[in-house]
Amino acid sequence: MATDHIRYDMLIENALRSVVHQAMAKVVQTGLPEEHHFYISFLTHYPGVDIPDYLYEKYPEEMTIVLQHQFFGLTVTDEGFSVLLSFNNVRERLTIPFAAVTTFADPSVNFALQFQNIPVSEEEEGAVDEAKDGDSSSDTEEPKKGEVISLDKFRKK
Repeated sequence: MATDHIRYDMLIENALRSVVHQAMAKVVQTGLPEEHHFYISFLTHYPGVDIPDYLYEKYPEEMTIVLQHQFFGLTVTDEGFSVLLSFNNVRERLTIPFAAVTTFADPSVNFALQFQNIPVSEEEEGAVDEAKDGDSSSDTEEPKKGEVISLDKFRKK
């Protein structure tokens, strides 16, 4: 079979993520109608996810949140969303890129999407891992400075 240079798998994933974006944007404008509510699972270690440390420690890989009765300050951008949720009666802001979402469901209407989080290539997957490692630098390490990377690293051989 021929190589899929168009990457239809990624095009489909992006189209389905736009459904999540549009649904959440509607909620920002009008609130959650009637019995609608969202279950959203996401990768906690994905670049751009911002959650309190104690939640990351409790959910080092994946976490599910529910947007139903008590959520506050929902904002939606082209890249993701941010919301205030209560954990042990303390409001915490979570910021989640749409690319980190693994499952989006609205059980009130029996609707669900599951995402594959498909890497573009092995080199790009390695770049995501390097970004995660760079974020977890300790106080004793010197911060990494910018570096020049050859584009040849990302070309197929």
